[in-house]
Amino acid sequence: MADYSLAVDIDVRFNDIDSMGHVNNAVYATYLEEARVAYFEEVFAESLSEVDSVLAHLELDYRKPIRHGDDVTVALRVPELGESSVPMEYEVRANGEVAATGETIQVVYDRETESSVPIPEQWREQIRAFEGL
Repeated sequence: MADYSLAVDIDVRFNDIDSMGHVNNAVYATYLEEARVAYFEEVFAESLSEVDSVLAHLELDYRKPIRHGDDVTVALRVPELGESSVPMEYEVRANGEVAATGETIQVVYDRETESSVPIPEQWREQIRAFEGL
């Protein structure tokens, strides 16, 4: 998964499968979330639940079905940084083939004012170092 800064193995659970015999489309968002959680733990050494950010955007493009027993990996990268936003790009692979691509945007969020705030400089430095930006 060249050009991606992090890859996370995903266990396809039986309850991820829908009546069509493949992973339900809504479950892909959970797979991206698992990769995002791993990214925050790797880069910031903190749980995503402890970091002041919210998911502001989610986009998925499906290419092929994932089935129970497939070897699934989600790769993640941050291609750039916004003022208060952290865009993330994903590639979901099943048995080495691209099954889906996705994008999310995390926004740094002040819980007291309920509004976005600029990315802290320490975050910028940590993300840039991890991504090689």
